[in-house]
Amino acid sequence: MSLIPKLVARLQRHPKRVVFPEGGDPRILQAARQWVTRKMGVPFLLGDRAAIKAAAAKLDLKLDGMRVIEPGRSEEFEGFVTAFEHLRRAKGLKPAEAREALRDTNYFATMMLATGQADALVSGATVTASSALRPLFQIIPRLENVRTASSLMVIDFDEKKVGSDGTLFFADCGVIPEPTTEQLCDIAISTALIAGHLTGETPRVAMLSYASKSDSSHPSLVRIRTAADMARAKAKAALLPLEIDGELQADAALDAAVAGAKGIASTVAGHANVLVFPDLNSGNIAYKLVQQLAGANTFGQILTGLTRPAAEISRGASAHDVFGAAAIVGCQAIDRRLLYGNT
Repeated sequence: MSLIPKLVARLQRHPKRVVFPEGGDPRILQAARQWVTRKMGVPFLLGDRAAIKAAAAKLDLKLDGMRVIEPGRSEEFEGFVTAFEHLRRAKGLKPAEAREALRDTNYFATMMLATGQADALVSGATVTASSALRPLFQIIPRLENVRTASSLMVIDFDEKKVGSDGTLFFADCGVIPEPTTEQLCDIAISTALIAGHLTGETPRVAMLSYASKSDSSHPSLVRIRTAADMARAKAKAALLPLEIDGELQADAALDAAVAGAKGIASTVAGHANVLVFPDLNSGNIAYKLVQQLAGANTFGQILTGLTRPAAEISRGASAHDVFGAAAIVGCQAIDRRLLYGNT
């Protein structure tokens, strides 16, 4: 079974509230309707109430089970303005600027997420990536001991037996163009934590490069090796149950026969379910090639390194993509102990 049906079943047992800043977009409305129909929780649709109702009517779609919120008319508006101004005061934000920002549905949605009035957030359907990401990076704190916020793509094959029962996690595919060694370390750990939460398996992280266990001292290879060593040490110190290896080529990371032929013996080589790319170019190109040539389902970008679950989807996303991203961040919001006990 692919990943999304498993996540749907979990959310039916542990429903969550997902906020959509672009509530009037047809794809958002269709995904929200599925969320309600499948009894996964409550979608919050932000935007002009009349416009959202008109868009729903055009789709012959009922808004039953959903909450429509107009930020400027919400009873939470003034409190959010005060909290946001206080949060950004050190950056020179003025009260009038905070008020104007909170009229933007992306900022209002992020404040809902930050204050626990929503469990997860999905944005980006109609705005640029920077417009969707800016509020999240300004408002949502980083995870403890993680300085880098980045992103991952969930690659989900219906039948291909790679990764975790056909599911792979690619990072970073959308945020940091040229990550440093320290940033690669953070990307590996934060991506692994999400992979473990969603699959229930021990994350097996491959730090990818153009060579496998080479004796070359080329700076790009040294950077990957150092990042892998750093991530292993950080995971061990924090008692995180994950496995990391690198540098590895993609085939050695995914195919046990190839790894064996190259003399690489590790718990990760040939069995990786998390692939950390050396830079944004390679990560973004790789996931789009897999999507186009292999017909894989791709969901994201799922943001990593933040204390609250959020996704920044593509403006080209379908309703299916929106729903999948929502299911992923919704399941991130479920307490791990409810899913797997105390393991």
